[in-house]
Amino acid sequence: MRKIIFIGRSEAGKTTLTQALKGETITYQKTQYVNNYDVIIDTPGEYAETKTLGGALAVYSYEADVVGLLLSSIEPFSLYPPNVCSICNREVVGIVTKIEHPMGSPKQAAQWLRLAGCEKIFFVSAYTGEGIAELLEYLKEEGDVLPWEEAKEQDERLWQKKGSLKGNV
Repeated sequence: MRKIIFIGRSEAGKTTLTQALKGETITYQKTQYVNNYDVIIDTPGEYAETKTLGGALAVYSYEADVVGLLLSSIEPFSLYPPNVCSICNREVVGIVTKIEHPMGSPKQAAQWLRLAGCEKIFFVSAYTGEGIAELLEYLKEEGDVLPWEEAKEQDERLWQKKGSLKGNV
C-alpha cells in the first residue's frame, strides 16, 4: 500500500479522514504533532498555515509515496498557491472534504486544487463514507491488505486461540 501524507489547514478534515480510512469511530481530535501511522501521515494544520513550520512538511513528505492536499468544501479561500504541486517530487492528489455540508462548494474547492496543480481529485465525506473506498483503492497496490485489517485478523486469531486454550484447562 502506498503511504500518503495529508496536508491542509486546521479543520480541513485530515484527522477525521484518517479515522474514516482506518474504519474507526469519528471523534474530534486536535492533531498536535505529526502522526505517522502505517500508511498515513497526519499533520497538524498549523504546519501548512505557518511559514516557519512549512519546511517540516517538506521533510515529512519524503516518507510518503503520495502527497494529499486537503481542502474543505466550506473554505472561503484556498491555502495553496497556483502550481505549488510542481515543486514536489512526489505524486500529489487533491482531496475535497466535507462534501456533504449544506454550505459547501465542492466544485469551487476542486477548481482551487486544480489551480494548485492537482490532476487527480477525490471528493470525500468521512461522515457519509462517500469517496472513502475510491481513495483506499487508489492507494492500494496489487495484492495489498490494509495494515489495520491485517492487525484485526491477527487479534481475532489470538482471541480464538486463547479461547480454545481455556477449553483444554
